Amino acid sequence: MWSELTADTPAARAVEAELLARWAEPHRRYHDRAHLRAVLEALDELGATREVRLAAWFHDAVYEGRPGWDEERSAQLAQALLPRCGLGPESVAEVARLVRLTAAHDQVRPGDRNGEALCDADLAILASPAYDAYASAIRQEYAHVPDEAFRQGRAAVLRRLLAVPRLYRTETGHERWERAARANMTAELTRLGEACAGAGPRPPDGAAAPAS
Repeated sequence: MWSELTADTPAARAVEAELLARWAEPHRRYHDRAHLRAVLEALDELGATREVRLAAWFHDAVYEGRPGWDEERSAQLAQALLPRCGLGPESVAEVARLVRLTAAHDQVRPGDRNGEALCDADLAILASPAYDAYASAIRQEYAHVPDEAFRQGRAAVLRRLLAVPRLYRTETGHERWERAARANMTAELTRLGEACAGAGPRPPDGAAAPAS
């Protein structure tokens, strides 16, 4: 809960209200409050520091369907709002760093336990029995992208994730989610008419849908 992560002050409660309002924006189909709750629940399984949990609250706080840009703006939002909640400079910087990591989950460095936990929790949906509903919701968020451009961009993201030797970096995440996630992504690639091998044509700028 937010109240367990920050000081119980009017300023902190105002930040919580702003974040909840952002997560409830009407254009969101997947990156909504249900996603935030799912990431926080996954972190309960993985174990996480306060900074990791705060990064979960902020990691898609800005969401306009612009991969990379959204994460950067979300990190900047954390830097602007968290000092009002009683966090010191080092904690604020760590939260912002973690938020930026979610732009490319394969950039986590070995031994970065905070980064491993957040990225694993963010990708836990890939192993879910509700994967098809998740993929459909992602397509709805990218309804403005033509079918072929979306297909190429989405397939490129899935191929990149499948190419890494280990999708989940934590031991718990790897044991619980790795096999199911790879099966789900491979099945989606098949539906997209793509082969797992080969890079394929480069998608148009802005067409690649996020992985989570």
